[in-house]
Amino acid sequence: MQAVETKGLIFDIQGHSIHDGPGTRTLVFLSGCPLRCEWCSNPEGLFLRQRLMFKSRFCRSCPTRCLGACPQGAVEPSQSGLPVILDRRHCDSCKTMDCVNVCYAGALQTSGDWYTVDELMRVLNRDRYYWGSEGGVTLTGGEPLLQEGFVLDLLERCHDAYVDTCVETSAYVPRSMLQAVLPYIQWLFVDIKHMDSAKHLEGTGVPNEPILDNIRWIASNDWPGRMVLRMPVVPAFNDDVANAEATACFLAEIGQREINLLPFHRLGASKYEQLGMTYKYQDQASPDHDSLESLASIYAERGIACHLGAETPF
Repeated sequence: MQAVETKGLIFDIQGHSIHDGPGTRTLVFLSGCPLRCEWCSNPEGLFLRQRLMFKSRFCRSCPTRCLGACPQGAVEPSQSGLPVILDRRHCDSCKTMDCVNVCYAGALQTSGDWYTVDELMRVLNRDRYYWGSEGGVTLTGGEPLLQEGFVLDLLERCHDAYVDTCVETSAYVPRSMLQAVLPYIQWLFVDIKHMDSAKHLEGTGVPNEPILDNIRWIASNDWPGRMVLRMPVVPAFNDDVANAEATACFLAEIGQREINLLPFHRLGASKYEQLGMTYKYQDQASPDHDSLESLASIYAERGIACHLGAETPF
């Protein structure tokens, strides 16, 4: 019998990135995440399934073939100036998304496509001519390590093809998955959201003990790659001095001497609207530069290099 090839659900592929690993890179965004960060900029990647996205600005003066295409009757005529509205109770459980296939204007779209490793490798092999000598591929998400079978197959193929690989992870994954992928990657970005487990649970839906334990294990491992810790700086959640001091102490404890501080932004706000979700941080401003510099000084005092923004010296 012929084996069924593993497939991965990918909600975005971005070429020519210079922020998530050395050189110029291709970013592969994999769906599925065990965290529910309230500020998440990629809500379309939260679940390991395709979701319906409605871009209302494209929904204008069309034949509304979507009305008859939906077997659940979830697409209804609108009285608000748009041709249609959606009953999300049905959309979120839909398996076929027939409405997308008849929407010629692109107002109705799915979040993600299923790729085989061969299909994705064709994309990467096309891009590798633009990476330069230091570039490669970075797997992010979502949480890429949730799709462990697909990711491991992909990393093995990249290793055989001499592709430089990086993974960005929450580290809220089984230790066995980290053990499996480390031999195939050169770089690892690990997010730390908050050092206090109760606050971490409040903002992300999960405690931080498994994450910190995995970071300690990676730091003590003989893996020859480079791990860089990252913290999204979210106002009123983790931008206080006490959390910065606790994070700096943790880094010193495990022998790590650098961290990225990533300022919160609202670039994903429109995606919440497209998914019919409420965005808690809709009106939240990004932290100003002076606040970030103040936090960076806390790390500098302890001999820890603090990189503001996603650009990391390599």
